[in-house]
Amino acid sequence: MTIDRRRFLGAMGVGAGMLVTGEAAAAQLRAESRVYLGTYTTWPGGGTGIGLASYDQTTGQLRATGVFPGVANPSFVIESGRTLYAVNEQGSGSVTAIAVGAGGGLRIINAQSTGGADPCHLALDPSGRYLLSANYSSGSVSVHPVKADGGLGARTDLVTHQGSGPDRERQEGPHAHQVLPDLAGKHLLAVDLGTDSVYSYRLDTTTGKLALVGTAKVKPGAGPRHLAFHPTGKFAYIANELDSTIVAASYDADRGVLTPGQALRTVPVGAPATPRNYPAEVVVSADGRFVYLSNRGHDSVALFAVEQGGARLRFVEAVPTGGKFPRHVTFDPSGRFLFAANQNSNTVTSFRVDLATGRLTASGVPLSSPIPVCVVPTRLG
Repeated sequence: MTIDRRRFLGAMGVGAGMLVTGEAAAAQLRAESRVYLGTYTTWPGGGTGIGLASYDQTTGQLRATGVFPGVANPSFVIESGRTLYAVNEQGSGSVTAIAVGAGGGLRIINAQSTGGADPCHLALDPSGRYLLSANYSSGSVSVHPVKADGGLGARTDLVTHQGSGPDRERQEGPHAHQVLPDLAGKHLLAVDLGTDSVYSYRLDTTTGKLALVGTAKVKPGAGPRHLAFHPTGKFAYIANELDSTIVAASYDADRGVLTPGQALRTVPVGAPATPRNYPAEVVVSADGRFVYLSNRGHDSVALFAVEQGGARLRFVEAVPTGGKFPRHVTFDPSGRFLFAANQNSNTVTSFRVDLATGRLTASGVPLSSPIPVCVVPTRLG
């Protein structure tokens, strides 16, 4: 882009003073922010750690900038100020804390065992004092205190779900797939694919212990994977991996009670039944008007319009990602771009978001990356 602009200005015969001004403007347009990429390191064709990239804040174009090695299977990564937290998704699961230097350099602070198998998701509690992890294979949720330097202390709690579902291959036991706080900061929700349940907990920030306060059930065999809250905090949208639906649920923040309601298919009417479709991530626009969901198999991002103040959804369209098996989707901090990590085609696609209509338009050239399964765009340059 720099070379092209210089050639253009030179061809137009612009003077030196104008050239400096033009270059300054171009530099502003080229302002980039950091991106961290989660991947698998033990899978064939996988990465060697956390992928490093950046994106153009004007175009959404992604470019690779390197890799931070030494973190095993960092399939889900979150950012908290100058600290990153990554799961280590493996049989003997752990979580890793990573310091981010002023210049962007990364340094491992420490790692702690989750006490469970294959942690695949994590979140900080609203106080910032504890890190919560969802252990998929063991169907459990772990709690670790966060130290002053961002590092993690020894586990303070481990709760294990009980039960199974009708899908004998995927629901032979509990499979915790996500843990996240509600928007009121009063409760933590754990989404369990294996038991068709969403568990609500209250965290004691003095002891780091979890207390179960409620359990919401979705349709047997639905396989809830992830959920996202409407900005009002009164509704949540549950992505069901096994029956390819999204459920709009009401939420009582005072009691931590989630009540599933309307269910919609996540692919268009008439979409092929094969390959089988597996919804993955669900996100909500900052204004609460639109919901987006990644379809693995249909290989698209489904767009839903939010109606009745958040209580109902309306399917709008499903936009192809241009890759295979889009797992994680997320907005950049401005909400003007959405990124989709195409796990099976080793690409990350950028979309420009029409803030008025919610519709997506592919932007730029997809980024090549080994088994991308998580994208974390930041505000940092």
